[in-house]
Amino acid sequence: MTRAEEVIERAHSLVAALREKREREAERRKEVFGRIDIGKPLTMPSRGVQLSLELQ
Repeated sequence: MTRAEEVIERAHSLVAALREKREREAERRKEVFGRIDIGKPLTMPSRGVQLSLELQ
């Protein structure tokens, strides 16, 4: 195997490793943020609510 072929082979293996890492990270993000999205939605009052304000 010539030097050029070795360099090309290493470059291909590096690209493959980076692709696998990127895919693993994408799956992890999908899992983490998917759990956040599934959380219970916040309830919003249908109309304004007046709070009492005690000044003393």
